[in-house]
Amino acid sequence: MGRLEARTAGLKEGFSNETYIRLQSDKIRERIDAFGGKLYMEFGGKLFDDYHASRVLPGFRPDSKLQMLRALRDEAEVVIAINAADIENNKYRGDLGIPYDREVLRLIDCFRSVGLYVGSVVLNRYMGQHAADAFKKTLEDLGVKVYRHYPIANYPADVAHIVSEEGFGRNDYIETTRSLVVVTAPGPGSGKMSTCLSQLYHEHKRGVAAGYAKFETFPVWNLSLKHPVNLAYEAATADLADVNMIDPYHLTAYGATAVNYNRDIEIFRVLEAMMTRIFGTCPYKSPTDMGVNMAGFAIYDDDAVCDAARQEIIRRYYKALCARCRSKAETAEVQKIELLMSEAGVSETDRPVVTAARGVAECTGRPAVAIQLPDGHVITGKTSDLLGASSAALLNALKYLANIPDEIKLISPEVIEPIQHLKTEHLGSRNPHMHTDELLLALSICAVTDEYASRAMDELTALHGSEIHSTVILAHADDKLFGRLGAYVTCEPVFKEKTLYHGS
Repeated sequence: MGRLEARTAGLKEGFSNETYIRLQSDKIRERIDAFGGKLYMEFGGKLFDDYHASRVLPGFRPDSKLQMLRALRDEAEVVIAINAADIENNKYRGDLGIPYDREVLRLIDCFRSVGLYVGSVVLNRYMGQHAADAFKKTLEDLGVKVYRHYPIANYPADVAHIVSEEGFGRNDYIETTRSLVVVTAPGPGSGKMSTCLSQLYHEHKRGVAAGYAKFETFPVWNLSLKHPVNLAYEAATADLADVNMIDPYHLTAYGATAVNYNRDIEIFRVLEAMMTRIFGTCPYKSPTDMGVNMAGFAIYDDDAVCDAARQEIIRRYYKALCARCRSKAETAEVQKIELLMSEAGVSETDRPVVTAARGVAECTGRPAVAIQLPDGHVITGKTSDLLGASSAALLNALKYLANIPDEIKLISPEVIEPIQHLKTEHLGSRNPHMHTDELLLALSICAVTDEYASRAMDELTALHGSEIHSTVILAHADDKLFGRLGAYVTCEPVFKEKTLYHGS
């Protein structure tokens, strides 16, 4: 199966999760007080599984935002916004493979499971869509309050019309009971900002003092424009054509530089006009003022953070290459990330697993996979008659972690061959090699009677945080399995088979 061990620098943390949660919570409470006791806060990005942040800010926990909200749970309630057109069009959340309406139900369950109160769901851009009406009934049957917000002509340009009884005034008033109202959504384009602003309009009419803010993580406003963390954010949003910029409003108001991104800067003038029309004056002088983002103050080792962010840019490059290979990305996206790599001073081979995997593939003439473990060791796997490269690399990594000699066979050919026969002769698979999930099932069975297999299974959690590279695009099953193990995968933009259709 082949194995390469090379000692490289171990992974370092450079971000204090505890400091971040404390500072962010304190700043939110300050913002609530500044607006007289009630704050509508737009939450962008992922609340439960922010793996991008955990990769570029080593030490950031994927559920940090959730933990911060838990610290404020007695003061907070959640409103989930969803675009009614997305329900009608059956829009999917790509990373989870479920439609937005199902994602709303999942989010409600997730929030409730950690003790957070979900007050209601709002259907934005509601136009009587049948699917939206059906979803509304489903939610109400489950005891969830549902409100409707309607399309507003010339939004967001016609401020006078928007901030009027014919604009925000037509929307349902969302009844809330807590001082912090967190407005989140299953994905972009769901209308989080318009939900917050509509509520401000209705609260003002009722004489209730309330304000608006955005929960931000990226870009990090008090890092430089070309800091690798901010470059990595641009790489992550290359498909959206987002661009980090110096906030011109902040520079004018304070004579200080702050980093924001183009969409917030472009919308600020309109937002400023809306808030001025509601309150008589806008409480913010810049889009950076709107955000609550203390991430930059929790970085204690900038070198570690820079190294991690540079690695993320390379990962995003390979992801874009593979997406283009599947006709799911444009060349412009790849070219933008190539420019970001140049600005960050990295190339595609500044990732130890890339050169390791390529080296084995060149020697064998067959696909190869390399795994860099959290301690820095790089281990490879080659394609053989019994195992594919992903399964071979996984077995080799488990052997290393469990200190099992190379010559020990964790799964005998007598076990593998019947599985191959089942796949090819009875299940219609052209590929006889076991995927990694099938391999682990076989290994778990062997572990019942084999001490070595049992020791190997015990090391699965030690793969969390590993870096993996494949010289071909991984099968969906292998890619998903490595993701579940908490590993970060990249692939060369090459399919294993020269066919027109590429399944799992």
